[in-house]
Amino acid sequence: QVQPVESGGGSVQAGGSLRLACTASGNRFINTCVAWFRQAPGKEREGVARIWTLGGNTYYDNSVKGRFFISQDRAQSAVYLQMNSLKPEDTAMYYCATEYRHSCSVWPTGDDAYWGQGTQVTVSS
Repeated sequence: QVQPVESGGGSVQAGGSLRLACTASGNRFINTCVAWFRQAPGKEREGVARIWTLGGNTYYDNSVKGRFFISQDRAQSAVYLQMNSLKPEDTAMYYCATEYRHSCSVWPTGDDAYWGQGTQVTVSS
């Protein structure tokens, strides 16, 4: 299991793009379900996208499908979230979560999941 570290947040105008990175603190995400979640003030945390690092399988929430893209580097040491056509409603703290699993069919929110500290994304209209 690897403690994830997020980076890449910031402030952009609507329609802009940002790329978030979730790194493995010098290790690798082997056989790991890696997911991006977000939580806006006053709202519940929601899953945005996830990827299984062994098979490369991906899943997207409908709210970001076609705009956000999750990927990993070949060394399996980082997972990226490319966010395009950003909207003000995408404003939130974005968290990376990881869980060692043999698939990524559900969000990695179990007792064995590791969470990063989060990175803020702010989209202005």
